[in-house]
Amino acid sequence: MVGSGAARVIIGSGWGLLPLPVVGPAIAAALGGVVYTLAAGGVAMAECLLFAFDMDPADQRPAVVALLAAAGITAVGVLACQVRARRDRELAEVSLVAEATQQVLLRPVPRQAGPVTMAVRYLSASARARVGGDLYEVVATPERVRLIVGDAAGKGLPAVQSAATVLGVFREAAHDEDSLAQIAARIEASLARELRDEQFVTAVLADMAVGGAKVELLNCGHPAPLLLSLPGPRAVVFGEHSLPLGLGQLTGAPRLPVTIPFGPGESLLFYTDGASEARNRAGTFFPLAECVTENSTQHPGTVVERLGDAIIRQVGHAPDDDVAMLVVRRDDA
Repeated sequence: MVGSGAARVIIGSGWGLLPLPVVGPAIAAALGGVVYTLAAGGVAMAECLLFAFDMDPADQRPAVVALLAAAGITAVGVLACQVRARRDRELAEVSLVAEATQQVLLRPVPRQAGPVTMAVRYLSASARARVGGDLYEVVATPERVRLIVGDAAGKGLPAVQSAATVLGVFREAAHDEDSLAQIAARIEASLARELRDEQFVTAVLADMAVGGAKVELLNCGHPAPLLLSLPGPRAVVFGEHSLPLGLGQLTGAPRLPVTIPFGPGESLLFYTDGASEARNRAGTFFPLAECVTENSTQHPGTVVERLGDAIIRQVGHAPDDDVAMLVVRRDDA
């Protein structure tokens, strides 16, 4: 607006510069708030009045039209600013609800439970959401540590609902039940009441005594965790994988856990398929095992942070699928 006024003074009134000040309130409404828009509108209308005083009375109609246009655009801009401010407040409230939901569903894991050190990282596939269908939870008692990492099939609210059901049951059953198979059975019974036919949840459950040197694992159709030790990372070998949670009634076969040594200095990496199946633009999958090899001796917090950063570099943006990674390390005795 200042530039158009200066140009009119310098080069004269015959160059069609009169409508330019009207653009000011429109830009102000797009960039700022009510006060900023009113200030820009006031300057635009004052400039149009000055232009009108500088014109012959017979030629003042364009200036009057520009003045009315500036007033109208200012009024509409103020209304638009008020609507946008109301939507911003609503979005802030929704963000607070989403933050609270995340805190309820995906709580921070304990950093230490006896000789066991843990760390987790979650990458959401949606820039507008911080929680999705991937899930994790750790229940630590003075005697043992039990955990679950899983992935609910589907997207959006149905997947979040499935994840919430699994986590809620696990948090209770991990304290009450004697075995991982019993915990899985309780989760399955709850999911049978909640899920539709096409929904299910893949998961890996783990149970380790605080003073022991073994870990019991139960795989329910989920990617096998990686054991990080000095020879290099290797996938835990399960016999016959049981079906995902929510589909166990299709066969009725019992869910059989496996027990593996878990000595001092070794770590277990639990992850969802968003990590192993992350691809770049050329379609190349993320080399999870190779990346873990480079960081296997690091602290669990360092491992998950570097893995998450490497996945983002591989994809070039936020991952296309949610990623949950949990590292559990038994410290040296």
